Amino acid sequence: MTIQFCYLLFIAANYYFNIYFTVPAFLYKKKYGIFALLFLAGIIAASLLRVPLATYLNEHYFAPGKTPPAFSELFLNSFTNIFIWVICLVAGKLIIDRIRFQKYIDAMEKEKIKNELDFLKAQFNPHFLFNSINSIYGNIDKGNSTARNMLLTFSEMLRYQLYECNTSRISLEKEVHYIRNYVALQQIRKPENLAIQLNISEEIKGIMVAPLLFITFIENAFKYVSHHEAKLNEVKISICRKNDQLVFQAFNTKEGLNGYKVDNHKGIGIANVKRRLELLYPQKHELIINSGDSFYEVILNLQL
Repeated sequence: MTIQFCYLLFIAANYYFNIYFTVPAFLYKKKYGIFALLFLAGIIAASLLRVPLATYLNEHYFAPGKTPPAFSELFLNSFTNIFIWVICLVAGKLIIDRIRFQKYIDAMEKEKIKNELDFLKAQFNPHFLFNSINSIYGNIDKGNSTARNMLLTFSEMLRYQLYECNTSRISLEKEVHYIRNYVALQQIRKPENLAIQLNISEEIKGIMVAPLLFITFIENAFKYVSHHEAKLNEVKISICRKNDQLVFQAFNTKEGLNGYKVDNHKGIGIANVKRRLELLYPQKHELIINSGDSFYEVILNLQL
């Protein structure tokens, strides 16, 4: 048992050395020569270390007073045993990992096919929706230009979301056009004592951004804007470029004594945007939220 325990120490050391270092660092990167050299070097080093240990055990415990086996004999036995065990254990681990990885790939492939089918099935609904919008548009009195224009604007926004936002990056000019349409709808819906400012810099041309990145902040600005009768209600939106940064700002007045709390801005929409920023712009964005008794402001800086 003592002999086997001593073997186990060197076998385990080589096993973990290969599994956590040589295999990921060299074998998986197809550096087979370096992997083979390090694999053999580890076994040789373990065999050399075991020789004095085996000699000591023979002299003091198993065969005291007798001449211990020769160095070459102990080294050869150690090398053979450690080599066989390590190569079997490492190969077994690689086979198990390969099976697990293949199962994962198969599951991902099935999920991909399912998503593609769901996407194809979903294409029928937009066509029906746009046909319905056209039918509604045709039935609106031609004298009601406001309603007809609102429906056209809504249709254009919907088409943008469904057909142009299926990429990781989109032209900021298209995104701004979508924002302008949204603001135009809000101007019609909101009361006259709401002042809306939309400032878009001319220096944004050629910039690519993640689609629908700013709309959540803009929606919240209109959703939670104040409704004072005697005081001015404001929504200010600006997008500009400052050196190597894109700066987005959304500001709105709010009613602090009308049941409104800052936590209202911390719903699922804001949480989703924060998560998207972490995934799409890691270490390349800064989100600042300022809240006072009468205002709420979001500033987003994106490194270009």
